[in-house]
Amino acid sequence: MSRRKTERQLNLVICLLSTRRHLTAQEIRTTVLGYAEAESESAFKRMFERDKRELRDSGIPIQVGTGDAVSGEEGYRISRTDYELPEIELLPDEALVLGLAARAWRHASLGEAAANALFKLRAAGVPVDTEAAPGLTPAMRTDEPSFGPVWQAVRDRRPIAFDYRKPGQGTAERREVEPWGIVNLRGHWYVVGHDRMRDARRVFRLGRVRGEVSVLRGGPDVVVPEGVDLRSVVAGQRAEPERSAVVRVRTDAAHDLRRVALRVAPGERDTSGGGWDTLTLPYSDTPDLVRRVASFGARAVVVEPAGAREAIAAHLAATAEPADPSEGSDGPAADAGSGAPARGPRSADQLRRLLMLVPYALGRDVRVPEVAAHFGLSEKQVVADLSLLWMCGLPGYTPGDLIDVDLDAARETGEIIIGNADTLAQPLRLTADEAASLVVGLSLLEALPEAEGLEGGALKRVGEKLRAAAGAAVASLADAVQVRVEVDEQVAATQRRCADALHSGQRLHLRYLSGYLDQVTERDVDPMGLVVQDGYPFLEGYCHLRGDVRLFRLDRVLELTVLPEAARVPEGVGRRDLSAGVLQRSERDTLVTLDLDPSARWVTEDYVCESVAELPGGGVRATLRTPAPAWVVRLALALGSSCRVAAPAGVAGEVRAEAARALAHYGAGAVR
Repeated sequence: MSRRKTERQLNLVICLLSTRRHLTAQEIRTTVLGYAEAESESAFKRMFERDKRELRDSGIPIQVGTGDAVSGEEGYRISRTDYELPEIELLPDEALVLGLAARAWRHASLGEAAANALFKLRAAGVPVDTEAAPGLTPAMRTDEPSFGPVWQAVRDRRPIAFDYRKPGQGTAERREVEPWGIVNLRGHWYVVGHDRMRDARRVFRLGRVRGEVSVLRGGPDVVVPEGVDLRSVVAGQRAEPERSAVVRVRTDAAHDLRRVALRVAPGERDTSGGGWDTLTLPYSDTPDLVRRVASFGARAVVVEPAGAREAIAAHLAATAEPADPSEGSDGPAADAGSGAPARGPRSADQLRRLLMLVPYALGRDVRVPEVAAHFGLSEKQVVADLSLLWMCGLPGYTPGDLIDVDLDAARETGEIIIGNADTLAQPLRLTADEAASLVVGLSLLEALPEAEGLEGGALKRVGEKLRAAAGAAVASLADAVQVRVEVDEQVAATQRRCADALHSGQRLHLRYLSGYLDQVTERDVDPMGLVVQDGYPFLEGYCHLRGDVRLFRLDRVLELTVLPEAARVPEGVGRRDLSAGVLQRSERDTLVTLDLDPSARWVTEDYVCESVAELPGGGVRATLRTPAPAWVVRLALALGSSCRVAAPAGVAGEVRAEAARALAHYGAGAVR
């Protein structure tokens, strides 16, 4: 946006806020500084229409009424009632909750909207502290490129069209959907709506959308059926186990299978303490059972049913086949192209910055560095914004009409001093995106133990106040965007004990199941904070076993003991930067390249990849980093012939060798 355009639009806002009647377009042309640049009537109309549209897109409510009683020509004004943020009074516990809700979006696509909402609330005198409760880190991620346009479509009640690839399909299919809402379940975003082409209710995972999402502007608005529970619709997509299998597993192995088994029967032990245990394992379909058991290689064997036993033997035989001559080179992997398209820098619109800055700075001690940090600008750019503000004001544009800005103070001491700006003294009301980002963020807090301790239902109270301040449209949007964090009672109890230890400053002892390896370790951990991200709660703490800060997924904590010992985090050790997610990648990690068939494309949706490139036939070549190559072996064993390790050669060889060892359990004379 050019400087002159920003000046003109800001002058238009000030003019329409200060007028008591509707001004015609011609009155605006002759009154508002900047429109004289239009060389013709048609040029002015284009300029004025564009300005109105952009102001409305920024949440500025321009009213249309009768401007000339004689001719009936329409006019324009901005009602202060519609423009200004209504008064919101928050109790201390409500202010804490609101700050946490905004932090949930800090590293996601709605982070700017949430931050701007808090900026406006602070300008209105609401005491919101985003750094309160530093031990808690609610976090939402919106890595899917389709999230933005789908959110926009849900907000505006518009249909959408996109290409969608179902698991196992070689090609994507075109879908046209009337979106009812979007739901986050276990860290993945889904859109729920009416599929026009199938005339039925459908759920689509956003990570499986291919290419751009088109928002369809023609036709009537989308109508959401009454009584639709979005979260239940998404949760209902998962098949419930209907059958059970008998699986033998090695002692101290296959821990993920043990945790979901209906029954565990210990077997005889040899002199070294090893042996086999027998599990009764629920499952919904045979391919899923095969993948789960195959991932443990020779440490797990299906005994019955016979059909599942035959299926896993065939699966392992295909995995153990000799390598293709071109497979598994230790040289550089083939160019895999780029992954998701790079996102450009996100910066606040200059006009909206100024409309927030003026009420925030009036009567407060505000400094240039503070504003620069909030908006992600250089201090030089903030001073440039202030110099633009200095050229705007009420029609007439004499020294007494213009906004007064002390530019010398801003340049020399960093102090922001603004005067003669009563027209803009009240902050602009929250936009739909800003208010909804906070309301949706509140739902994530329900998974935090501290939510139980908030007296008088602060979560509910602050949500109601936000909805009342933002209007019915925002309430509708907030209801259409839901977050479901599923935590069973055991995990909830573990979470509460971690919160208590964090509060009392005590060390914890964990018996922990590694997410990478089929291995249980004993850890002494000094708790530093609680994190909820990607649908899972984590404990963040200093791990004495690893000598570093680690994140522990609480559903993998098998046992937890609060030790009678004070936690002592080493000096200089701080919490992790989670802007890139919970998974912390390093240049020291092993670089692995996988060739995936269409049925295994989901790997690129569930795991962070360095790059993804299309292969003939609908497959992909995915390159990722991992600190534990053994985890890749388990993944490849589960995927079977639908995955080939292209590099490094050592990992590819270990996959085939482990598949052969497992296959030996299914040969003639094998123990069942």
